[in-house]
Amino acid sequence: MRFGVFHEQFGGFRGEYEITWRVKRCRRITGNQLADAIVTKRGDIIVLHFAGQMPLAGIAWQAMHYLVGLERLGYRCWYIEDGGANPFDPRANSIVMTCDYNVRCLKQAMEEYGFGERWSYWDAIHDVHYGLSRNEVRALYRQADALINLCGATRLRDEHLACPVRIMIDTDPVYEQLKYASADRESRAYLDAHTHFFTYGENLGSEDCPVPLCGVSWRPTRPPVDVDLWPQPRDAPCCFTTIATWENKGKNIEYGGLSYVWSKHVNFLRFLDLPKHRPDSCFRIAMLPPDDGVRAVVAAGGWSLVDPRPISADMRSYRDFIARSRGEFTVAKDIYVRPNSGWFSDRSVCYLAAGRPVITMRTGFSKFCPVGVGWFEYSNHEEALAGIDAVAANYSGNSRAARELAREYFGPDRVLGALLEDCGL
Repeated sequence: MRFGVFHEQFGGFRGEYEITWRVKRCRRITGNQLADAIVTKRGDIIVLHFAGQMPLAGIAWQAMHYLVGLERLGYRCWYIEDGGANPFDPRANSIVMTCDYNVRCLKQAMEEYGFGERWSYWDAIHDVHYGLSRNEVRALYRQADALINLCGATRLRDEHLACPVRIMIDTDPVYEQLKYASADRESRAYLDAHTHFFTYGENLGSEDCPVPLCGVSWRPTRPPVDVDLWPQPRDAPCCFTTIATWENKGKNIEYGGLSYVWSKHVNFLRFLDLPKHRPDSCFRIAMLPPDDGVRAVVAAGGWSLVDPRPISADMRSYRDFIARSRGEFTVAKDIYVRPNSGWFSDRSVCYLAAGRPVITMRTGFSKFCPVGVGWFEYSNHEEALAGIDAVAANYSGNSRAARELAREYFGPDRVLGALLEDCGL
């Protein structure tokens, strides 16, 4: 088969790029399948996100699973960060006025995974673009087939609207839906700038999920994870772990006479004493307690604390921490649990991909993915302890099942392929 390459000058971009076809070498396929398969370029997709503004490894992994996953589907991907938010420096645990550290972290991540020439970060404080220039980015908006506003990280402006397909990925369900239902003008303008709407709240719109959608055609999606980017499990470590912020602020909301809390600490407090009931197991949280009182409460429950900053400093350290865990034991935010939203964590899918079983709170997601081997859900102490015991009874089986769950239910080919098909791409 003959593949043609047609080149076109791209609105000020350096050099030329392939507009009709892109040829990419894939990893070698064993057995009777063809080796070095050739994938043709389907189009250009922009991912908007905030991995530079908030340089934490978990956030970088979230973006990378989209970028790598879309590339493997045959698209050419670009990472653009021009939301304009002030940079956060995790070393100081503070908003800062300079972005040197942020840009350095973002550049390193993009280069490591093959996007060294296809990223841009806008320092709004000093009005400077790093990576691709302002003109290159604006030309890209005019030429790209679609943009994905991951986490709704960017309030779309006129230059974004030049892109014909604008996809909202709501990774924190319920909050935006309730804001929209309360006729919040800014929230409606923010969402209405998109053409397609997807949410990690897979149960939204169902009879057992009382979250109003107000005519917005929210479609279900879930966090993609590329199993090939995570190591094969080769042992059975002793400690269940999780990575968390004790109290999240800014998205608590009231609706219909009820209050929904956008924080994990409310549910953590309910289950902090679990280690006392399973003294043969180890439980560890990578978290910075906000004060000595919280530190004492967590320690009294039998949890050990580890500084999350070295773990979240780069993607490899984050991956190593997860891979060296027995599994994840965690809770979910109140705003996901009580409405039965069907949410699942993009951090937890990393544990699954690494072959580490996950024990997490029931949110309604088990309607869409089997539970009981590799992944366990709970709503009370008895169910949580049963999950811990099940992992102990057959660790190797649960480890294998966790990785297969990641591949079968969260693989980018399935998750992102379905999403793009729904958008007509």
